[in-house]
Amino acid sequence: MKPSRGRRASRVGRALLGRLPQPWRHALFRRFVDCDPDPDPRLQLGIAATRDDLESCFALLHDAYVGSGFMKPHPSGLRVTPYHALPTTTTLYARFDGEVVGTLSIIREGVFGFPMQSAFDLAPLRAIPGRIAEISALAVHPRFRKTGGTVLFPLMKFMYEYCTRYFDTRHLVIAVNPNRIELYEALLFFRRLQAQVVDNYAFAGGAPAIGATLDLALAPELFRAAYCGRPVRKDMHRYFTRTVLPNIRWPSRPYFTTNDPVMSPALLDHFFNRRTKVFPELDERRRRLLQAIYPEPTYAAVLPPVAPQADAGAVRRHARHSLRCPGRFALAGVEPGSVPIEVLDVSASGCLVHAERALEAGTRGFVDVELGIGCHSRVAARVVRRSASLDGLLHGLQIDAPDAAWQRCIRHLEACSYGPGGAPAVAAAPAAEAPPTPAECAC
Repeated sequence: MKPSRGRRASRVGRALLGRLPQPWRHALFRRFVDCDPDPDPRLQLGIAATRDDLESCFALLHDAYVGSGFMKPHPSGLRVTPYHALPTTTTLYARFDGEVVGTLSIIREGVFGFPMQSAFDLAPLRAIPGRIAEISALAVHPRFRKTGGTVLFPLMKFMYEYCTRYFDTRHLVIAVNPNRIELYEALLFFRRLQAQVVDNYAFAGGAPAIGATLDLALAPELFRAAYCGRPVRKDMHRYFTRTVLPNIRWPSRPYFTTNDPVMSPALLDHFFNRRTKVFPELDERRRRLLQAIYPEPTYAAVLPPVAPQADAGAVRRHARHSLRCPGRFALAGVEPGSVPIEVLDVSASGCLVHAERALEAGTRGFVDVELGIGCHSRVAARVVRRSASLDGLLHGLQIDAPDAAWQRCIRHLEACSYGPGGAPAVAAAPAAEAPPTPAECAC
């Protein structure tokens, strides 16, 4: 069968474009930007937290991957990966007139690492301060692929703001087909992780892939230099950093948490045991890691079983919850003896903090912190360990007698991923509400 006239013209156009110097090509890509600051109100964006939304996202992703040759059709009609089971993964949706027409997943580094680390060297990136998140599982419905950025740009903006203001992320990484990498380089200023193309990227069904990264701390200035002064619909600096889209439903967070876990026992069972066989196919290591991050008894029946192990008691069995809020550690019996800290995670019996100076193991004092808006806690604590990180000195603190505010926070965080009957409990702020700025979140 001969290719259609349109396809032949498209191939000729790509061939001619490929002959231009790279700066010219990138400038030409940016001229075609069309980011609508006032999208159709029928477009809604949010976090996929219900079974229906997740099912629609996974089905859209499956069809897109099958159509691109990145996977073979699955009997379930879904593309579900082990990373989707983690509390550190967030799936975004774009709905138009009630139908899911776009999705992507943000995978912050957790117990399974990243999909990309199997094929790309992330060591140079890990040498720079700041958390990393992989942008994966991107799909747009075929009806909206030829309408410019009607769905893609709002989805990308949602992703950008969620990562910078909610997800405690500095570095984004992506693995994309070589045919598409220049769009990310030209429009969003991703830079390649390595010069070589990975010829057989297993996570995308053996298709070739190029890895790239974007430093979100530098992105605003890169956007400003390239786009500032352009017409409103072509100014992606304004679009990403100043425009407020009423179409986005931001999560409601009473505490200063940095992720939005949605996988209740019922959802895990539905997607990973019944609709697919992701859990039964996990290796022993990943099974044990899942048991450690979901230690609650309500999860035991749906997680894959693990073999008996003599030292199983050494595995951490209490849940840790990711937060980010400043506070102080007042040293007992020392004046002034107050050390600025930043709380990074909390549990029923302790917390992990960054401290501006080293604290010796055994040091006692009081943690003074605002865990959420209007939720102040002051608890006695003892330093039990210390380690160095790129972001500063990490200290593990043990809390023997948490106060009422600390206990309320832990109870909420332990229940936040599922409500009565296993229904996801991630609430959404009103659609027109903009996400809080870092200043508004300061404790």
